[in-house]
Amino acid sequence: MLELLPAPPADPLWDLTAEYAADPRPERLDLVLGVYRDHTGITPVMAAVKEAEIRLAERSGSKEYLGLSGNTAFNRAMLGTVLGTEALTSRATAVQTVAGTGALRLLADLVRQTRPGTTVWISDPAYVNHRPILEGAGLTVRTYRWLGTNGRPDAADMLEDLRAAGPGDVVLLQGCCHNPTGADPSFATWEEIAGLAAARGWIPFVDLAYHGLGDGLDADLAPTRMLAERLPELLVAVSCSKNFGLYRDRTGCAIVLGSSTRALRHVETALQNAARTLYSMPPDHGAAVVATILDDERLKSAWLAELDLMRHRITANRTDLVAHLTALGHEHQAQALARQKGMFSMLPLTPEQMRRLRHRSAVYGTDAGRVNIAGVPAHRIPFLAHGIADALRTPGTV
Repeated sequence: MLELLPAPPADPLWDLTAEYAADPRPERLDLVLGVYRDHTGITPVMAAVKEAEIRLAERSGSKEYLGLSGNTAFNRAMLGTVLGTEALTSRATAVQTVAGTGALRLLADLVRQTRPGTTVWISDPAYVNHRPILEGAGLTVRTYRWLGTNGRPDAADMLEDLRAAGPGDVVLLQGCCHNPTGADPSFATWEEIAGLAAARGWIPFVDLAYHGLGDGLDADLAPTRMLAERLPELLVAVSCSKNFGLYRDRTGCAIVLGSSTRALRHVETALQNAARTLYSMPPDHGAAVVATILDDERLKSAWLAELDLMRHRITANRTDLVAHLTALGHEHQAQALARQKGMFSMLPLTPEQMRRLRHRSAVYGTDAGRVNIAGVPAHRIPFLAHGIADALRTPGTV
């Protein structure tokens, strides 16, 4: 049997990570995976998380199964955090998932159960895992244009493409800090998206993975809340990996907003059934940590303060990189970076130039140009800027 298995394609991000690990150059810089690193290059455990874990250890509760929806205190806390008001949370149901990736797949399965073969629209470019998850669930994937020639989201092109989405289609939107580009639409464009969804009858599917790391938690969640207020149905996949630093604890949530209590009851059962066939139920530790933090005002305040510090460091990294590139004579490329936000930046480099950056300067990003700006120690920004400037030179020039 095994000899009949065709050679599957390798995961490009993990391939690059393995190449980085095998690189003997001590100056090498890993900007591939989306993890926050502090000024020493370490991905820290947040102080609020540490305290919550101590409380949980002292409580020493049972390890009994929680049920197919996971940690219900976590689900309530996530509904309140993401949606913000009782008017919205009363229209929603949530189940805990295996990180944001699990939420995406669970909601994709819900769409397939509702209407097999549904078309889901994703941005071009998109998060590398969006298409495989959706197609793995048996859905049809189409794309809409995202970036214009100036490195900003092109609202006209995006809305023109989304006018082709029809009733019953689903449109996947990243709620903030777009991965891989770091470029987000204006709030006015978000309002146009909501109006188009209402007029055309398609359903927004919001992927929230970086809220709190762009303009602040409430500002980053504002487009999602606006969509929830204006539309009868909304799907939301939420990750706690980045803003709680719970990467390996795989903590996430699938949220569905509907217009009737009966529909939501059916939704919750359908999500539970999908979870049962995929992984039965999610691990509790990360969810218990998040619930402990969000249900305690002091811990929540400490978490928000630490999240703001992370956001400010990411912003400072990007500002510093822009300044160094400008000083090196690459002002046009620098200004494109200045308009981006969140963990990722899309460097204005071709795939060949990205490979040159990797081979000549030991700076690892994806061939598409994505780098994790949140993973650069501050003192290494000049090194990164010089590497980019070198990659921008025509081969053979000095």
